[in-house]
This record gives sequence, C-alpha cells and structure tokens, in this order.
Amino acid sequence: MKKRFYYFLFIIFFTSCNSTKYVAEEEFMLKENIVFIDSVKTNSGNLEKYILQKPNTRLLGLPLGLYFYNLGNPNKPKTVKEWAEKNPKSYQFIKSIFSEKQSIAYANSFINLNNWYLKNDAPEIINKSKIQKTADNLWAYYKTQGFFESKVDTVIQRNDEKKAYVTYHISKGKPTILDTISVKIASRTLDSIYKNSKLQSFLKSGTQYKDQDFRAEASSVVKLFRNSGIFHFSEAALGFYVDSTRTDYKTNVDFLISSNRLSEVDGSYIETPYKIHTIKEVTVNTDYYFTKKNKAIKDSSTYEGINFIANDRIKFNPKYLSQSIFLKPGEVYKDTLRNLTRNHLKSLQNFKSTSLQFTPLSETNGDLRMDVFLTPMEKYNMGLETEITHSNIRNIGTSAKFSITNRNAFRGAELVKLSVLGSWFNSNSGPGWELGADVSIEMPRFVAPFGLGKLVPKEMSPRTYFSIGSSFQKNIGLDRQTFSFMTDFKWQFNAKKTIQLEVLNTQYVKNLNVSSFFDIYSSEFRRLNDIAQIYPGIAGDLPTDATKYQATLNFMSTLGGDAAFQASNPKEYNTVLNIQNRFNIVTSDFLIPVIAYSFTFNNQFDFKDKNFSFFKVRISNSGNILGLLSNQKNSNNKRTFFNIPLAQYFKTDIEYKKFWGVGNNSVFAIRGLLGAIITYDNSDIPFIRSYFAGGSNDIRAWQTYELGPGRRNTGLEYNTGSFKFLTSAEYRFDVFSMLKGAFFIDAGNIWDISKSSFVDDDSKFKNLSSLKNIAIGSGFGARLDFNFLIFRFDIGFKTYEPYLNDSKWFSNFNFANAVYNIGINYPF
Repeated sequence: MKKRFYYFLFIIFFTSCNSTKYVAEEEFMLKENIVFIDSVKTNSGNLEKYILQKPNTRLLGLPLGLYFYNLGNPNKPKTVKEWAEKNPKSYQFIKSIFSEKQSIAYANSFINLNNWYLKNDAPEIINKSKIQKTADNLWAYYKTQGFFESKVDTVIQRNDEKKAYVTYHISKGKPTILDTISVKIASRTLDSIYKNSKLQSFLKSGTQYKDQDFRAEASSVVKLFRNSGIFHFSEAALGFYVDSTRTDYKTNVDFLISSNRLSEVDGSYIETPYKIHTIKEVTVNTDYYFTKKNKAIKDSSTYEGINFIANDRIKFNPKYLSQSIFLKPGEVYKDTLRNLTRNHLKSLQNFKSTSLQFTPLSETNGDLRMDVFLTPMEKYNMGLETEITHSNIRNIGTSAKFSITNRNAFRGAELVKLSVLGSWFNSNSGPGWELGADVSIEMPRFVAPFGLGKLVPKEMSPRTYFSIGSSFQKNIGLDRQTFSFMTDFKWQFNAKKTIQLEVLNTQYVKNLNVSSFFDIYSSEFRRLNDIAQIYPGIAGDLPTDATKYQATLNFMSTLGGDAAFQASNPKEYNTVLNIQNRFNIVTSDFLIPVIAYSFTFNNQFDFKDKNFSFFKVRISNSGNILGLLSNQKNSNNKRTFFNIPLAQYFKTDIEYKKFWGVGNNSVFAIRGLLGAIITYDNSDIPFIRSYFAGGSNDIRAWQTYELGPGRRNTGLEYNTGSFKFLTSAEYRFDVFSMLKGAFFIDAGNIWDISKSSFVDDDSKFKNLSSLKNIAIGSGFGARLDFNFLIFRFDIGFKTYEPYLNDSKWFSNFNFANAVYNIGINYPF
C-alpha cells in the first residue's frame, strides 16, 4: 500500500513537470538570458539588476516553483459557489453526509490547495516590452560608464517546445576620457570654505567618464558645505557642464557652484546668498505626541543652555539626556552632529520616534532654533523567546525565556531587565531541565571610578552593562549550578568598529551530582571495566550497583600507583590515568574570573546589504588578578580562591566572515574561526570553556561534541580541545516563495595544545602537519524565511574523516551516516 502511495505521488508530480503546461499557443516561456559584450559571451551577474525579465528560479537545474504552480489550475473555481457548480455531484454527495458548514470547508480545502499551488512561480512568458526596456537599461548603464556610442541589440530564439532564449548583444564602443576639470564658485563664503578644506576630488583628468564619480563629487561637496554651517545647501546648487562637441573621445568638465539659493518670502521666491548658520536655541520636548502638540507645557527645565519641556512632567534627567544632544547653543550647524544626535537618541532604546526640526530665527544673521521631539516608549515591556533543540546528547528539547524590561529606570534612560529562563529535554539518560534567572542594567554612559568614563567621548555611544544571575540544571551533565556576575563596557569607535571591554566577568560553576559521572560518561566506565578484566587486583567486572562510583574511583587510584602494571600494560595504564585526569577536570568546581577585550569590524550598511565583511577578535584572561591575591592550593596542586579551584588561562578567538551577492538574490558566504586556550600555573581548562566541534552551527556532518580531538575517534560522549580551527563556505539561493536553499562545505577540528602528559599524540596539535587531520563535511539545506526569523534544516555528509585508517574520503558519504540539523537563522 505504501509503495502504491509513493507511485501515486510520483505520477502526480511527474505530470506537473511539463514546464510549459500553461503556456498558451503562440506564447513562449523564457528559458535563459544570454549576454554578449563586444562579441564575447559573459556572465550577466553584474548586469542582473538591469534585466527586467528573468527565467523561473531553479534548484539543481529544476524549476521546482514552476512545477508546483503546474499542479494547480488557473481556471479552477475561486469560490465555494463556483466549485459547487463545477462539481455538482461531489458537492451534493458531501452535503448529504455532512453539515452545510462542513461541506463549505470541504470545498474550500480544494480551492485553498489550488490557490497555494498558484502562489508559486508562474511560467515566465516572453514579453517584448520588457526585453526592449532591458535593452534601454543596458544602453543607459553603459552610457553612465562613458561609453556614449554603445549599442544594444536583442535576438529572441524560439523552439518547438514553447521555450525561448533571449540574447543581448552589447557593443560598448570607445570610452570617453576626462580632460580639463575646472571648478567655478561665485560665492566668496563658499569659495573660502572649499579652498580651505583641500577636498580631494573624485574627478581626475585622464580617467574614464563615470556617472558615479560625478555623483560622489556632488555628495562630497554638499557634505562639506553642510558640515561648515551652510544649512540650506543642497545638490540643486551644483551643476556639471560636460563638453560634448569634441570628437577625440575626450571631454572638458566645468563644475559650477551657485552663490545664491531660492527662498520664499511673502509668497514670492527671491535669491538669497548662502551664509554660515549658528544654533541659537535648543528645545527638547521629552514627551511629544502629535495628539497633544497643542496642549500647554506643564514642566520645564534648563541645563547647559538647553531647554527641556514636557506636557506632563520631565521624566528624564536633563543632565544625562543632554549628553545625547551634540548641537549646542552658540555652535555652528553641522550635518554630522545632527545625524549623531538623532542616532544617539535612537540608541537609548527609550523613544518610539525622534525628530529634529530647524527654524531660521532671522534671514539676516543666520541664527537657527533646533527643536527635538521625543516620543517615549512604554515604560515596561515584556518579551518571550522560545526554541526547539536537537543534538546527539539531547534527542529533543525546548526552551523558553521570559523577560520584563523597565525603561528609564533611574531617569537616565537606563534599561533594567529581569529574565527568567527554563528548558526541558529528553535524552538517553532520561529527561532533564534547567531553570535560571538574571537581572541586568544597561546605562548609556560609562560608569567607572577615577574619571575613566571621560576617556571615551560621548560621540562613540559608550555603554555600561551590569548583570548578575544564577541557573540550576538537573540531569544535564553533573547537575550544575552556576552563579555569574559581569561588568561590561562597550562603545562604537565609528560606524564600522565596535570595542568591548569585559571587567569582572566572573562565573562560579558548582557540580551537584559528581557521583553520576560514570553513568553519564558511560564510555569511560566501559573502558575502565575492560581494563579491570585484566588487572590482577580485580580480574572481573567493576560493580554496577550503589557502590559503582566509589569502587571505580578506588580502582583508578590503586592502578595509578601500581608500577608493576605500568610496566606490563603501559597502554592500559595510560588510559586509566587519562580518564582519571578527565574525571578531575569535569567534576571540579571552578571560579572563572575573566577580563576580556573584543574588537569588531562590520561594514554591513543595513540588513539588505549582501556585500560586506565581518571580523572579530576577542582576547581574554582568567584568574590573573585573583591568582596574585591567593597563595592557596588544593591537593591536586591547583591554585584556589576561598577553597574554589581557580581557572587560569589566556584565550584568543578570531572570526572572519565575508558575504557576496551573486545576483538573483543569491549569496555566497565564507567563514573562518581560529581559537586557542593556554593555561598557566598548573591550571585546568573548565569544561564549559573548552572548544568542541560539530553541531548545527559548526561542522554540520558531525553532531555536537562528536568530532576530534585530532585524528582520534574516541567514542566518548563529550570531546573537547584547547585549539580549534573552523572554516565554512555556503551558497544561499531562492527556490520559490519563502523557501530558500543552500549548499555548504564545512572543514575543521579541535586539538590539544596543553602539552599534558595525559594526552595521546593523535590528539595533539604539533605543527602545521597536524592540519592534515582537518575533517570535512558537505551537504545541502532548506530554509523557511519568515522575515522575523529563519527556520533551517541542513543535511551534512561526512566527506573526509581523518580518524579512518583507509579510504578517508567519502567512506561514509551517504544518508545512513548523515547528520540532520535543525536550527534557527543562518549558521553564520
């Protein structure tokens, strides 16, 4: 029965695969656009935005969206009444069995299914008007590049399958070169500003004519004057005269800058000379609403020459709010300060809208009044976040986080946030859960002693962040309880660079269920049990009853001091010492006091920008200061603070991402990550700060913690390392509607660089030759784009497995050994 069902689905889908099913007679579906530039066939990627008609989107060479469309029928009924008239017997039969409401629902199910099919890509029919407009677009584009004699011819090739190919033949011709460039400014005020600025021109003699250079020159000059107090200056005052009479493919350019602007006086327009404007008055309305704009002002205050008013009462401290106003009374108007004020006020996250208005107080002296209108957000805001998780450790899980935010908590635009989180999951060892809560305060300024807050100017939007929290886990590892406290300073060095300084980022990790170690880490127990079979002192199985934990510890301790067994069974002896060392690290409580510095570069203009780079480096140290304050050590010779083992290490993480838009809304992206941890003073690396490989945001062909270290295939539940390298490449593309597709390759691994005697050679990173143990995974995925989030499903195949002895390539490259990843948003 199941086979028949699949055959039935296959036949239905196959019948839809006639891509020209709904192409009418004497119509042709666009199959491909072909572009020739000067008789050379070229990739049309750079010209895609000028081509108005494109073929149906394809996945693996198939127009799946079109196939789904063809499952529908544009001529089918659109209403229940039409469906009943079209299918009278079926409708009457259903109506005789079910109620009227159920009959309508039955008809609607067919109608809605057909409508869903038709929402997909309809066949792209050849449109001569669009083709001609595309040719005009291409001609206009090359003209903007200085090819004034360019020509674009189009050819439509049709075949018997109702399909057509459109070829665009572009002849660029010879480009025009800029010759003499002259700047002519009639105004003495503007001329003085221009000459004193020593502005670098985008127009240079000997370069090819390009429209973007002229636009950049105009924008640069407007920016110069508006940042020099010329408030009314605009591009309307600029003009370029290009000499088109020359026949030697060269042109002279006159850059003209007007000395006057048109202004309206009593209904008439007169010419007014440009002048430098100065801010005379600044008024900030702290609770502006359009519906209350005519109501009387009930509260007012003045701070450093700035007037603060409110229809009710001023709820923001003028001292702190004035720090976001960068245009002060008596200062020359500047566009940059106007934009900085607007952006700074928005970054406070306290206002729904911010509006700046400028009014001339006099046409003769150039005085301006600046009014700032602020509409506050609701003081309290609640949020809820949920997530579904899956990994090799957690079969299925869910988590939720509830938060409540108090804005302007202390009248300085502070954000106080209380969050409560909970999670539940099911695993092979049973269900587990986690509960936690934290409180954070974000202040839009530096809160630091000794005047350190003055080191970063207000223009860089300094932030101070405090948080304190705790969480409790049950049946997650060793049932951990965590306490954390953090002080964080962050500022925007410029539009692309962000700096973050973490001070007293302290975490205390306490394990509550150490006695379950050999139940949770069952692979370690199995290895110890195998060795116990040959150990003379036991020569049998380790106990699995209530004495299991203590008996196993005694066995490791006894064997570790047995020199005779070490001599006769060195491999097994080292295995026990390795497990014992791993036990000490995993079960140890840790105090992790971190100081860290982060630098981030991101030149993405906005979320629509598909061509950008991202770079981040984070350097951190744990335990340096507290290590100097404490001389205490425990029985394992580890430094402690208040009898708690102190994590002492240096850690560096470097991440780089690059994105390219490649036409048709597709993106090619790469990611690289390098991280290393180096301990000192005989310290161990806390498990929660170690590196791991695998997972939905990592090397997707392996599950979380499954891969490494090095060329080892340990079979352990949790594999960690102190050095990590990861790189990924991904091609993302549209399939149809909100369905997106991706192909990806991930490569990387973890290694150990601690130089510990307990670590075997296969796990260590020795030199560059260790890079041959990089694992490679590849695969494909599907994503549902809901705009506010992306639901992701990826399938990763093991492509190169460094731990195999033979046939490392493609040995397990199949669906049986693939890893299926579910994630939210993109992996990077």
